Amino acid sequence: MATNSRLQRLKGPSRNVSRSTSRSAYASAVSSPRPTATTNAQSYSMHTAVKDPTGKTTEYRKEDDVCPVCKSDRFLNPKLRLLVSSCYHRMCESCIDRLFTLGPAPCPICGRVLRKMAFIPQTFEDLAVEKEVAVRRRIVKQFNKRREDFIDLRAYNDYLEMVEDIAFNLINGVDVEATEARIAAYREENAAVIELNVQRDERDSTLLQEDEARERAEREERAEELRRQEEEERLERERDKQSIIDQLERGNADPDRVIAKSRANAAKRTKARRPTDDPSGVASTTSFLSRTRAALPTVKDEPHVPLQDDWYACEDKFTVRSEYLDPLSEPIRLDTEGRMCAGGYRVEEVWERALRCAVMGLEIAPVQDEAES
Repeated sequence: MATNSRLQRLKGPSRNVSRSTSRSAYASAVSSPRPTATTNAQSYSMHTAVKDPTGKTTEYRKEDDVCPVCKSDRFLNPKLRLLVSSCYHRMCESCIDRLFTLGPAPCPICGRVLRKMAFIPQTFEDLAVEKEVAVRRRIVKQFNKRREDFIDLRAYNDYLEMVEDIAFNLINGVDVEATEARIAAYREENAAVIELNVQRDERDSTLLQEDEARERAEREERAEELRRQEEEERLERERDKQSIIDQLERGNADPDRVIAKSRANAAKRTKARRPTDDPSGVASTTSFLSRTRAALPTVKDEPHVPLQDDWYACEDKFTVRSEYLDPLSEPIRLDTEGRMCAGGYRVEEVWERALRCAVMGLEIAPVQDEAES
């Protein structure tokens, strides 16, 4: 009995498990839900986006999408895909095949004649933004003049204002026929300048790509050189360490002197290996900009005179702190990915405006009623 008890202690605690227990454990493990990973495109339950490998959104979709023509939704058709027409109305692929396979046909929503090839994927949530981006992409291909094409800044600003007027009319449907005629007349009058600017843009884009490729190759070469130097330094440290050990084992030298000599030699090698500042890297990064500036004509502009008025901002009466107890702005401050903030929005500016409004009336006497006076 003593031998059996000692053998039992060596084997450790018993691991006998009944079949019913193992079966119940397996059933609970299978029935329990497992955590699932969510991607960035599925971070919102109602909004999804198709993205390319670079992270750029190529197609926008929602879980509650409904085709306005056949009223099909994702519950009935999980593979539902809505495309946008040139009149910026959405239709599913089934309706597009049914209506426009035989040729051009009117839009079932607005009546405009459409072609099947005119439907494109939706990129933005708001179709108004989709339309504005498409209009501006079209306008910029024809109105592509630069600052150096004008004799002064006033003429260039007038040109930019004309382009904005044309874009506004096309985006909002104001005098579309007259605006299209204006675009056609401009394209006919400035065909040579437009083609010249297109070639110049292509040349600048090619030069920029070449500069980026050269800078990338230089960075890779510098990184490889640094890796080689680090490997050489590591080998030299190993050799110095082994040399110190060998000298100390022989016992014919002072240990402090041996270590000091080794450190001095290492410092000399490091100083000799340290690269000097090479201005070629800075020159290569600005080569494209320098060539672009060299092509610009020397046109004098009038100096800018800032407007000076008697506005008193009361900046000496308050100090904006880094944070406040502000429940209204708390969701925005906790939004680390910037999904709730518009472009240029800063909570500090809101706090500064509130403080300025609070202190601007401190020195103004209160208004008294006629009965009190």
